[in-house]
Amino acid sequence: MRQDLKSLPKTLADDVARNLVMVARLLDSEPEEAYNYSRVALRLASRVASVREAAGFASYMTQRYAEALTEFRAAKRMTGRADLWPVMADCERGLGRPERALAMAGEPEVKQLDKAGQVEMRLVAAGARADLEQFDAAVVTLQSPELASSAIHPWTARLRYAYADALIAAGRADEAREWFVKAVEADSDGSTNASERLAEIDGVEFTDALDEDAEDEAVESEEPARKPIAKDEIGDDRMIFEDEEDVEEFYDDDDLEIDEDYDENSSEEQPKKA
Repeated sequence: MRQDLKSLPKTLADDVARNLVMVARLLDSEPEEAYNYSRVALRLASRVASVREAAGFASYMTQRYAEALTEFRAAKRMTGRADLWPVMADCERGLGRPERALAMAGEPEVKQLDKAGQVEMRLVAAGARADLEQFDAAVVTLQSPELASSAIHPWTARLRYAYADALIAAGRADEAREWFVKAVEADSDGSTNASERLAEIDGVEFTDALDEDAEDEAVESEEPARKPIAKDEIGDDRMIFEDEEDVEEFYDDDDLEIDEDYDENSSEEQPKKA
């Protein structure tokens, strides 16, 4: 990314870099804010591949799949890399076009992906099969040497979880339990809710030890009477937030491609299925 920004004047590069840093910091916790910063960066440097990629992920995380696909296509065209192929296919799913995602799973770009990218492509393809209610096919799609391996990789927990979920959808709950157990074993950072799904299968119910009602009753019975607070002791801690400025978007002509294979209704954004 630093190398990309060297193509800009230093002052402009610094401004773009600050916005990209905020995109990275907020993407998981506050995706809408990250999206706003990405639009500023895009306005300032729309011809920088890293900016287009960052804008794509910000759009993707806020379920603006048509925008995300435009940005990812632009970044791919600028760099020639195929590493964005799986997330581009997932955007097609988000737009309600699982058939297109499955077609992308068979394109030559998949062979250019590293192992993590190929696993990601399998996950997307299986999700597309599930979108089409082809649940048995989704199970078969995920069956691979990576799934059978006992080695733990960053994507292992997600792959095992997806396989267990596909088994549930296919009506094979007994097998699914085994794979949820394996997903829990690989999920050291809590990237999935495999433990909750496993408890659900086993019929285990969790009770919150810090139940609010019980806690309130305990506090009322134990704490002494408090001195009333005078009105003039209470400060006004309200905060005023300014509206975000509208950001003008800049695109190359090549980005605004019209897909003649699909009608206008197919391009409307739809909620993405799990």
